[in-house]
Amino acid sequence: MYLSRSQLIQKIGFISTRFKGTDGVSLETEKWRTVLEQMGYECYFFSGLSDWIPERSMVVPEAFFGHPRIQEIQERCFGTTVRSRALTGEIQDVRHLLKKALYDFTDIFKIDLLIIENAVTIPMNIPLGLAITELIAETGIPTIAHHHDFAWERQRFTVNAVEDYLAMAFPPRLHTINHVVINSEARKQLSYRCGLSSIIIPNVFDFSKEPPQLDEYAKHFRADVGIAPEDTLLLQPTRIIARKGIEHSIELTYRLRDHNAKLLISHQERDEGSLYYNRTMEYAQLLGVEVIVRPDIIGPERGITSEGKKRYSLWDCYLNADFITYPSLYEGFGNAFLEAIWFRKPILVNRYSIFEQDIEPVDFDVITMDSYITDDTVAAVQVLLDTPEAVQLMAMKNFELGKRFFSFSLLEQRIKQVLMNFGQV
Repeated sequence: MYLSRSQLIQKIGFISTRFKGTDGVSLETEKWRTVLEQMGYECYFFSGLSDWIPERSMVVPEAFFGHPRIQEIQERCFGTTVRSRALTGEIQDVRHLLKKALYDFTDIFKIDLLIIENAVTIPMNIPLGLAITELIAETGIPTIAHHHDFAWERQRFTVNAVEDYLAMAFPPRLHTINHVVINSEARKQLSYRCGLSSIIIPNVFDFSKEPPQLDEYAKHFRADVGIAPEDTLLLQPTRIIARKGIEHSIELTYRLRDHNAKLLISHQERDEGSLYYNRTMEYAQLLGVEVIVRPDIIGPERGITSEGKKRYSLWDCYLNADFITYPSLYEGFGNAFLEAIWFRKPILVNRYSIFEQDIEPVDFDVITMDSYITDDTVAAVQVLLDTPEAVQLMAMKNFELGKRFFSFSLLEQRIKQVLMNFGQV
């Protein structure tokens, strides 16, 4: 049904749980799409939630991890070691629905190659992972499995009643799949745990372009979110989930109170529930730190709200920030780090393991911390806030390093390397 190695790949189908918003997987998929289209390929998209090109997309609600039916399945699969016969039946019913839709997707758009974005990596939607795996096994369609977060990297998946499904589909072991990971530790673990080889393609950014400038639209941002001209704006450009270590950003904001520091968190998504969000807000109240979370006027793109107010984008947040906080406990790579480098902003980074292995050796000029804020950390941040000339020199060096090691040209080179395995040159 599908290509021999001598045939030409023209149409590529991306599959994920969602292609919408500013989550890391959607952002990185957009970069792959851009590079592949520049290389001459046509790209199409299958997901459960999407705001991408409608005429090139197929949306099946059950493919989204946030669909009520999927959430109920997930809750019954984890935290226990035995699943009921009824739960197995429910999983298989949704799997069957999704597999039919996937067949329709590949047939309607005449897909030559699939790129699976994290949907056979982290088990956020078990029926979808099973459906994708069976589609590949039954058709032999050439596939790139682009892995961002594995199940073994998240404690909440440790106790489960679906070991058989995880072994089958997260990730699958099929000869037509080429595996791509985003860091060196993932490559080691994939080999050790699953016996699968892979290629590293790190997260990248388009450093061939200059970042936008602070225009008239963005100049109103600080006033609209309650930041006075004399205030220092710290930006936490992440979702509010525990592994982002936002309590460290709150502490830093508190310890910079002489600079009238306030903390803005750009993303309101709470994919892992509200407990950490509530804890974070309570901690900020205890320290008397003003934390700004404004989903009403901050979104993926600029626009006008239903009340007629300006809606600002993530880029507007960066343009107005004085300093970026990135104290994550763990990251698959670090999109926000590259964004801060692109915007030429000073940044504080917790030395999470992937940063130490894959980013720190490049020798970026950033302020680092090891698990907690120290007096030296605060002093280093204060020096930068008080010395614009030092920030400018730091930013110029970091931008050039980003351009050299994490640009779209690297992505194109690595994609070509993977496509060679399918006979494409």
